[in-house]
Amino acid sequence: METRIPATKNVLTTLLQADFTTLWRNRRSLRLVLLVPIIILISWKGLVDKLGPVMVLSSVITIGLTSIGLMGYSNTMARDRDRGVFQRLRVAPVPTWTIMLSRLSIQIGLIALMVLLVFIVGFAVDKISISALGYITGLLMTIVAGWLYLGLGQLIVGLIKNPDTVNSTTRLVYFAFIMVGMFGQFGALGETMKEVVQWSPYGVVQKALAGSLQPLLWTNDHTMALLATIGYTLVFVGLGIKYFKWDNK
Repeated sequence: METRIPATKNVLTTLLQADFTTLWRNRRSLRLVLLVPIIILISWKGLVDKLGPVMVLSSVITIGLTSIGLMGYSNTMARDRDRGVFQRLRVAPVPTWTIMLSRLSIQIGLIALMVLLVFIVGFAVDKISISALGYITGLLMTIVAGWLYLGLGQLIVGLIKNPDTVNSTTRLVYFAFIMVGMFGQFGALGETMKEVVQWSPYGVVQKALAGSLQPLLWTNDHTMALLATIGYTLVFVGLGIKYFKWDNK
């Protein structure tokens, strides 16, 4: 009896359709992930003149990336693994890398949607306007930086098997990143913590994004932040792949 293995293109198309359908059915979670940076952006309208439009946009986008990578991606992966979704997919005659590529492609699309909404709301509500080149490079940098938080989410799912524990851990890490990151970068927690935050995943992503939004003013500090972002990404993705289990056993 001959086993017919479907073409990789057809496999990816089918997986993408299934993952998109799953995402759409969880619209409540989707709205929450997208609304968090939008709400913060609107609430920071009075800070645009004080902090500068680039600082506001880069900080809000960083918060959005944290929401998608931690609150969205990791919890979805943990839930589907607990339900046996990955175990069933692995016994199908398809390459395992297509399963992860489909999931990550959906998340990258979600990241692109998030940053576009931030740009639109920033312009319409906060009257933030940057150059056309800044919008393009900002979008590209957001996608690059998004891999850092997707990698971090993957690492948490790899180290923790129980979906409830994954949920509580991601909430704790999310709270720490947002609160310490936001207050620390402004020096509210002291100069020592400000320096620590600048080289944390939150800080390097925020700085790299700030540089990308005004590419003509790119400096060596922005380059170092980009390199640190790539370094964090490689570590998180590498460890996340190494420790990830396809089931809870």
